[in-house]
Amino acid sequence: MKASKYIAAAALAFCTFGLQSCLDYMDPGQELGPNEITDDDVIYQGEADKLNYRHEITEAGFDSAATALNTKFAQALGGEYAMCGGKEAGYPGAHAYQRMFSLGPDCYAQYFVVPHHDFMYGTLTSTYAVSRDFNPGPFGAFEMVKNAIVPLINHPLIDSIPEMKAINLLLFNISSQQVADLYGPFPYVDYKGNKVANPFEYNDLRSIYTNIEANVDSIVNCLNYFVDRPDWYKARVMSLIGQHTRLTQDWYNPGEDLSRWVRLANSLKLRMAMHLTKVDPEMAQKWAEEAVASGVIEAGDQQAMLQPAMLGFDHPLLVISNSWGDIRLSASFESLLKSLNHPYVNNVFARNSAQMTHAKTREVTPADSLVVGMREGIPTGIGQSADNNPQIGYSGFNPENIVMAPIYIMKWAEVDFLRAEGALRGWNMGGTAEFFYNRGIENADLEDPMITGGYGFYQQGLQDYMAQESATEFTYKDPLGSTPDMPSVTKIGVKWNEADSREVKLEKIITQKYIAIFPFSYEAWTDLRRTGYPRLFPVLNTQDGDGSLNDGDLIRRMPFPGYDDASLLDIQTTGLKALGGSDQQGTRLWWDIDAPNF
Repeated sequence: MKASKYIAAAALAFCTFGLQSCLDYMDPGQELGPNEITDDDVIYQGEADKLNYRHEITEAGFDSAATALNTKFAQALGGEYAMCGGKEAGYPGAHAYQRMFSLGPDCYAQYFVVPHHDFMYGTLTSTYAVSRDFNPGPFGAFEMVKNAIVPLINHPLIDSIPEMKAINLLLFNISSQQVADLYGPFPYVDYKGNKVANPFEYNDLRSIYTNIEANVDSIVNCLNYFVDRPDWYKARVMSLIGQHTRLTQDWYNPGEDLSRWVRLANSLKLRMAMHLTKVDPEMAQKWAEEAVASGVIEAGDQQAMLQPAMLGFDHPLLVISNSWGDIRLSASFESLLKSLNHPYVNNVFARNSAQMTHAKTREVTPADSLVVGMREGIPTGIGQSADNNPQIGYSGFNPENIVMAPIYIMKWAEVDFLRAEGALRGWNMGGTAEFFYNRGIENADLEDPMITGGYGFYQQGLQDYMAQESATEFTYKDPLGSTPDMPSVTKIGVKWNEADSREVKLEKIITQKYIAIFPFSYEAWTDLRRTGYPRLFPVLNTQDGDGSLNDGDLIRRMPFPGYDDASLLDIQTTGLKALGGSDQQGTRLWWDIDAPNF
């Protein structure tokens, strides 16, 4: 369907890529405000789901389409970067990454804590405080992905290069799955179809999940058909992929087929399947077994990621932590790692950066003494210098061992732990739970083994780590005295024990998965909500949230991000019904069932 050239002033408006983004990270008060925008003379809508990959394509037709769509291909690459914290078609950077991860989901997963509440564009008083300045951050990143990719997948000329349509439809769906699991319902169908102005109809999570799964199956069929194409066609498609994608290694190490993208699509399906274990176990098993049978990620060169060391940009976390002092290690994560004697403790995280004095005992902890985290939810200080805010003294990153860390979209280790959980549930995952659990740990390195040569700090301590049959007793002691001593809640070991109960085995799988996918907080927080694992310290001062959480409660979702009149009307009209509850932090999402794991 076609729509005429437009100038739209509306909330959630689609921005022209290359102009000011919908989420302007330098002026966060305008994330979802009106934007006057222009686009092509013709706007194509409603064609994204159609993957007609069996029709004959001529060389002339291919070349004409590739030329006409060159700008949109370049814009879509910017969408890939936006999935990892990029902004305005650029590589991932600290500002965008921070809004996407560090000021919300990273804290909800209890990887990090924000040690001060004063920011140039807003405040964040504690972990669960709802900030209108920062709550829309992940959604704003999704909007940039959408704005970059959706015009391409709805354009009729892309049917002459269906593989590029399939790849970008996959990327849109990966980003959609992420935002759905953070906030809940959103206008998935309208957005994918390139609808450009309110009203938008919110889709419930079941509909979003089943729509994505249907897309995945079509994408896999399209990409598998590629091997039957003539040689001239294959060469041209691989050239386009090399120019306009970066998440798989096709761009610098092309193969003869599109199997890496097939495996990524199936791995997404496997990830979604595991989310459904409580709400629809039959569908969960079906999707998971289909995904594995079709082929998932099972090698290092099949992972989906951006590699800062190869692309030439600094990992955003280095800037956020070490230059700005905006995140610090969570005490929960510290306790977990130390209880298991994990190699990350003395390699990934730095020792305290400043002298710290206990508020009651006046005991002094000298600078550079210990790796120590900060409790989630405690009142934070003012300023980014330890001279006026002692909380800055808690541990940040050791830059030597984060510089080689990719930004993962889908990690091999995650897929192995998904298969381990599926096998534990009795599903056909192509191997035993023990096999995938052990292989997941073996390939969980934060650094890129392809760059380090597989001889980094992680591999050196791996065998001793995996041999631990029980946890080490550990008590968290706050050197500032802001909170009482807290014994570790981690009681399991690392070594697989077939005699363990299913519940203990699940805890081991999810705990190791939590460590393996660090710092990808989106999926870590999802696992925490759906399984209760890993065991972590309760977040303090939950009353700083929106009133829906009691002491000890875990935040279940992020509130809807639209605050303008048009968005609020959409939320009232279709959003709340699709959510099935109030727009609050304590409202559970469709797959988040309060029930036993087995």
